[in-house]
Amino acid sequence: MTDFDSRIKTICDVLRRSNCAGALQYVPELSWLLFLRFLDEREVAEAEDAEIVGRTFQPSLSAPYRWQDWAATDGAKRRELQEAQRGEIFRFLEDDLLPHLAVLGGAWPSERQRLISQIVSDVDQTRVDTERNFFDVLDLVDAIELDTIDDQHQFALSQAYENLLLSMGEKNNDGGQFYTPREVVRAMVEIVNPRLGEKVYDPCCGTGGFLAQAFEYMRKQISTTGTGSDLDTLALETFYGREKDNIVYPITLANLVLHGIDFPHIWHGNTLTGTPEYDGLYVQSPELYDVILTNPPFGGKEGIDAQTRYDFKTSSTQVLFLQEVIDSLKEGGRAGFVVDEGLLFRTNEKAFVQTKQKLLDECDLYCIVSLAPGAFTTAGSGIKTNLLFFNKGQRTERVWYYEIVPRDGERFTKGSKVTADDFEEFFKLLPGREDSERSWTVSRAEIEERNYDLKAVNPHRPDETDTRTPEELLAEIEAQGRELEAALAELRKALAEE
Repeated sequence: MTDFDSRIKTICDVLRRSNCAGALQYVPELSWLLFLRFLDEREVAEAEDAEIVGRTFQPSLSAPYRWQDWAATDGAKRRELQEAQRGEIFRFLEDDLLPHLAVLGGAWPSERQRLISQIVSDVDQTRVDTERNFFDVLDLVDAIELDTIDDQHQFALSQAYENLLLSMGEKNNDGGQFYTPREVVRAMVEIVNPRLGEKVYDPCCGTGGFLAQAFEYMRKQISTTGTGSDLDTLALETFYGREKDNIVYPITLANLVLHGIDFPHIWHGNTLTGTPEYDGLYVQSPELYDVILTNPPFGGKEGIDAQTRYDFKTSSTQVLFLQEVIDSLKEGGRAGFVVDEGLLFRTNEKAFVQTKQKLLDECDLYCIVSLAPGAFTTAGSGIKTNLLFFNKGQRTERVWYYEIVPRDGERFTKGSKVTADDFEEFFKLLPGREDSERSWTVSRAEIEERNYDLKAVNPHRPDETDTRTPEELLAEIEAQGRELEAALAELRKALAEE
């Protein structure tokens, strides 16, 4: 556990004893506090840099609304609040600070002010129950040394925050729908290979895991030869997403900023209906994207208002999102898409078949990775999943499949998670689409013959289908019953003779 992990765990321990029992209560609370702490240190550094070169710097916040004023241990407003009558800190938060931050996105705001207003958009009071606990949380957050936000510290902080987000998907929490296992995200980003200058999009971005990982991946590409302009492009003009959940949306923004994406273009609303809650961060966004990485909700259902926007009507959220992704890709654009098993094999609903035919007609579906059951167990879902990889602009003639199973069993568990090692052979075989015990190729003709059933069925596995008839199974069960009864009779006899 890193120093940042340890510090954040301590903060969460205080929040848990302070009326924030689960991750879906304490993660949102910590998100806006961490962001304001991060913002304050960032703007202090920017002001110092501006002074050196004789340039005017306009901060996003002024006294007493900066972290250094009301939250820092030595802040003037903090001392005033501590010395005031009981409850004054909560009155300041609810009647002054939070309303002020919320209206920053009003008339003529800077981009950063719009961002601040959205990160506190769902906060009207703290969840912490007592002043003492709240001041303890402030002190712990303030003690995090960001050291002028250098890359090393920022990466450590972002990873600690990412670990915190994982807790939203663990057992007994309701956050699994917002989290994709880290190694799956890393593998998908590496396969799709986003490059500097491209626009990266996630139409249902959850806490922003795909966008954050794509940023880390792309930043490495320019770490040695990149210019300041390249870094600005990456941080300001590259990442776009949509998220409809009111609680998760500000967490998404905080997560991406903590990773180093200074201005994440996140649209708040229902992607499938096209209805925005807030689109002020999505100004000048492109209509089509170079790269799309996404994991739509499993098993979701949509109403007529969403279905009418797509060619093939269905209530299935995943099927509508697959149409959304295909339509949102540029010619030559690349996508990685997580689906559950049902979308691949279902042929009994017309929209499923039509959407898969659209995928194969308009895109080259060059690879399907079949993950063993339980790959998403850590993120709150044991459902069997598959990863689709496709490029737009050329029809599919064949699909290369690869099956990932844990080395010590047939399914992943919380104790046996997906790791980078599970993808090792896959990356070796991917360039040549080679066949192996775990990989095989299926032609388009075979797929059409199966009415676009895309389910991964490994032909190299031994056929373990039980071919016995019901009568044979019944006879075997009865025979085993007789054997068991005979053994019990012998045991009773032996016991009676003692």
